[in-house]
Amino acid sequence: MLEKREVKLEEIDACPECGSAHIAHDYERGELVCKQCGLVIEDRYIDQGPEWRAYSQEERNKLARTGTPVKDPSDLPTVISWKNTDSYGRAIPARNRPSIYRLRKWQRMIGRKKTPERSMASAMSRCDRMSSNMELPRQVREATAMLYRRAVEQNLIRGRSMEAITAAALYAACRQCGVPRTFEEVADSSGINRKDIGKTYRFLSRELELKLMPLQPQDYLFRFCRKLELDEDIERKALEMLQLIEEQGLTSGRGPTGMAAAIIYITSLLEGDNRTQSDVAAVAGVTEVTIRNRYKEVADHLDIDISKQM
Repeated sequence: MLEKREVKLEEIDACPECGSAHIAHDYERGELVCKQCGLVIEDRYIDQGPEWRAYSQEERNKLARTGTPVKDPSDLPTVISWKNTDSYGRAIPARNRPSIYRLRKWQRMIGRKKTPERSMASAMSRCDRMSSNMELPRQVREATAMLYRRAVEQNLIRGRSMEAITAAALYAACRQCGVPRTFEEVADSSGINRKDIGKTYRFLSRELELKLMPLQPQDYLFRFCRKLELDEDIERKALEMLQLIEEQGLTSGRGPTGMAAAIIYITSLLEGDNRTQSDVAAVAGVTEVTIRNRYKEVADHLDIDISKQM
């Protein structure tokens, strides 16, 4: 009955008393009033629109408090963990564990056969979490979605881990958008082994024919300096040293992250803002051995005596 009533109200375009088409909606009182004769046509008119105002699509999306409907049980964001603990970290009583086990089993069975649409939605949800953890811009997420969709269309997902494909696509998207991240950073955010991400990335790059420019040490230099909270003077001098050794061809054939880490380590020593090799290695995602090998090469090439600064 309520639906029929609403349909009739929507169909009212003239006053039943005087026939005037000047109908006004008084939202404060919930009334439908004729401007010509003053007849209250309906005194319980309900405004079906939002209670807020928006003057652009961006404002409308920001103010809206609902998202897209869940179409399938396997699309639910809640995942029953394999751990026998609750949300507070407390152990689940033994008497409740059989029911938790059954729920976990049913969730696996529901999500076992994934359609391409569900696979895409799940992958993008995972991508959003990783991008948020790594503080990546929106364009990287969009580029990741495009790469993942291309992989789905070319049937590259079958028989491979969706998590590894998503992480590899995110790494490739970072390089495409000019905000490169290391394999270690993607691995820490995704929980996928670094070697698996690298192997999957090489596979995607080959099959999708990605044309990506080789990474350079300066792609990482400033970000590593900011993570180490170094002064701008140190950043500038590190860049000058890097440009000098690039002109002399010393960076050729060497890993960009290791070279950037070595330059930062040397510059911090020269400027008196000493950082340990372990600190720099943790930020750059390389081993201390790599830093030692690179900084010795640079120091010998530029005739810098590091021992006096240590």
